[in-house]
Amino acid sequence: MTPFPYLTTQADKSTEKPIRVLLVEDDEDDYVLTKTLVSSRDNANIQLDWVTEFNEALKCACSKDYDVFLIDYRLGERTGIELIQEAFKAGCQAPMILLTGQDDVEIDYSALKLGAADYLVKGRIDAQLLGRSIRYAVRQAETMGEVADKESKYRSLFERSIDAIFVTDLQMIIQEANPALERLTGYSQQELCGQVPRLLFEKPELYEISQKNLEETGQLKDVEVTLLSRDGHKIDCLLSAVAVTDKSGEVSLYQGIFRDITQQKKAQRDLLVAEKLSMTGSIARSIAHEVRNPLTNVNMALEQLKDDLPPDDPVLTLYTDIIRRNAERIGQLITEMLNSSKPRDLVLQPDDLNEAVQETLHLVNDRLKLKGMQLITDYTTEPTIIPLDKEPFKTALVNILINAVEAMEEGKGILKIKTTVLNENAVMVSVEDNGAGISEENRKRLFDPFFTGKQGGMGLGLTATQNIVNSHRGSIEVESTMGVGTTFRLILPC
Repeated sequence: MTPFPYLTTQADKSTEKPIRVLLVEDDEDDYVLTKTLVSSRDNANIQLDWVTEFNEALKCACSKDYDVFLIDYRLGERTGIELIQEAFKAGCQAPMILLTGQDDVEIDYSALKLGAADYLVKGRIDAQLLGRSIRYAVRQAETMGEVADKESKYRSLFERSIDAIFVTDLQMIIQEANPALERLTGYSQQELCGQVPRLLFEKPELYEISQKNLEETGQLKDVEVTLLSRDGHKIDCLLSAVAVTDKSGEVSLYQGIFRDITQQKKAQRDLLVAEKLSMTGSIARSIAHEVRNPLTNVNMALEQLKDDLPPDDPVLTLYTDIIRRNAERIGQLITEMLNSSKPRDLVLQPDDLNEAVQETLHLVNDRLKLKGMQLITDYTTEPTIIPLDKEPFKTALVNILINAVEAMEEGKGILKIKTTVLNENAVMVSVEDNGAGISEENRKRLFDPFFTGKQGGMGLGLTATQNIVNSHRGSIEVESTMGVGTTFRLILPC
C-alpha cells in the first residue's frame, strides 16, 4: 500500500484517491485557466470546485468537504490572508495555497507565517507545478496530522501519568513538569520551570551524585531518593532518568520520572513494627508466665513469714519491705511490658485533635514551668475532627512530650507544638524540641522494645506510643540533628 495515496506514479493514476480542491477566486477568467490546468492528464485525480464570495468560502472551509483550498489574494474588499486566518480560527485543518498576481515577499511571508501550505504566482503556474503543489500540500497535511496525533498521545501520557515526570535541558534546568509532579511536591509548574531538580531533594549531595551518574552513563534506574514537598513533608521516591539524543546522536535534553513509594515504604515499616511488637508480645507472655508464678510464691511466702516474725523488729521490717516493694515492681514491669506490645482495642469516636493536644499539654505544663522552658503552640484553624480514642492518644503524646522535656536544658528549652491538616485524608501533630538531638543510629532504634537512653528506663514508652498510633492507623516520623533538636510527627487519618 502506498504510504501517501496522493503521490503515485503515472501507472497508478486510475487508482489514485480523488483530491477535492476548492478554488476561491472572484475572476472567472482565472477560474477557467485553473480549470484547464487541473484537467490535464497529470492531474486527472484532482476535482475542482469554485466559489467567488469570501463568506461562502469560509463556510466551505468549516464544512470539511475539501482536501485543499486555492485562494486568490484579492477577494473584493477582503484578502486571501484574512480568509486563511479566519478559516484556521474556525478549526479548518485543510491545507491552503495562496495565489498572488505578482511576487511579493511580504505577502508570501505573511501567508506562510499564518500557516499557508504554499504560495503560487499567477502567470507562472503550469499544470505540473499546480499538481505538484496540491499533492505536496496534501502530503504535508497528512504528515502533520500524523505528527499531531502522536504528539497528542504522548502529551496525554505525559499529562495523565500517575508518576511525576519532568524534562530538563543540558544544564539540568527544568523545562517542563507534568501535573503529577505538581501534586507530588506542591509546587506549580511555573515555580518548577527554570529551577534545578536539586530544589526538591532532601539531600543535595545525593542530587549531585545522581546528576553525575546520569551525565556519565546516560541513564538512572530506580535510585531511591527522598524529596521535600513545598510544605517540608518528606516523600520517598524512586528516580529513573534518561538522556534523550537528537538526530545527530548528541544529547539534547534529560527526562526523569519520580515514582512515589511513600506508602510502600510506610507499609514495609508498619509490617516491621508489627513483627517486632508480635515478637515482643510473645517474649513478654513467656516472661510473664515464667516470672509471675514464682513471684506469686515469693509474695505468699513473704506474707506467711511476716506472721511468724516479731512485728517490732525494725531490721526484719526493713528487709521484708524491700522484698515486697521489689516484688511489686517486678509485677508492674511485667504488666507494662505486656501492655506496650499488646494490640490496643480502641473505641474510635469523632473528636477534636486540637482539643486533645491542649488537654495533653496541661499534663506536662507544670514540668515546663519548673524547668523554665518555653512552650510555643500553633493550632490549625481548619477543622480537626478525626476518629480518636482520646485517652490512649493522650498517653502516647505524653510519652513524646516528656521525652522532649527531658532532652532539653533547663532554662533554655523551647518546646514547639503544631497541628496541621495535611490533606482531606490526614492531619498531623508535630512536637519539636531544641534538645541534644538523637544520633542516626539511635533514631532507627527509637521504637525498639527495651531500647532507652535514659538511666533506669525500661525502653517501653515509645514502643507503647507507636502501638497506640498504629492502632489509630496512623504513623510516626522522627527527624533529629545532633546539637539542634528533635521533631516527632504523628500523622493520623481523617
